[in-house]
Amino acid sequence: MNVKITKDRAKSQALLELIVTRHPRFREQALLSAGGLVFPAMLGRNGLRLFKREGDGATPVARMRLLYGFCRADRLHVPPTRLKMISIRQTMGWCDAPGHPAYNQPVRLPFGHSHEPLARDDGLYDICLVLDWNIGSRRRHRGSAIFFHLTGSERGPTEGCIAIQRADMLRLLPALGPDTHVTVRW
Repeated sequence: MNVKITKDRAKSQALLELIVTRHPRFREQALLSAGGLVFPAMLGRNGLRLFKREGDGATPVARMRLLYGFCRADRLHVPPTRLKMISIRQTMGWCDAPGHPAYNQPVRLPFGHSHEPLARDDGLYDICLVLDWNIGSRRRHRGSAIFFHLTGSERGPTEGCIAIQRADMLRLLPALGPDTHVTVRW
């Protein structure tokens, strides 16, 4: 079910918690509850995992804070938000090489180790919010680049992130801030 948030409601009501619950029949699908509203969401291709590992294609079961975000200002107008938003440039990436000192951190491209470019052609990262997964106290192989981002046109599973439709993200963004947590449950 896709419920609309009016501009006035989103601006006046900060969302402190987003709850993501796995679909009962499809492991890569979920429902995202936000202040009484519900949106369809996508999870990792291998569903949920309590013990997340690098490259396992699963979304971690956890409570994660929204830290900040990236956006493609050249492709869309991002509504005001309480999150710090950084415009994506072609030279921006995210290290997913567990043995590198920059593991699970932004890096400058070109980068000679395993990484994800943030300036994607498919639009998934046109709005990409960084979740506090394995960032505060990074551990090798515990998973990197766990983002809250946009779904693609096929609405397929992610590599371990949480994804929602662009229109839904644009409705939610004004109510999100650094005090918002995303809780992923079974």
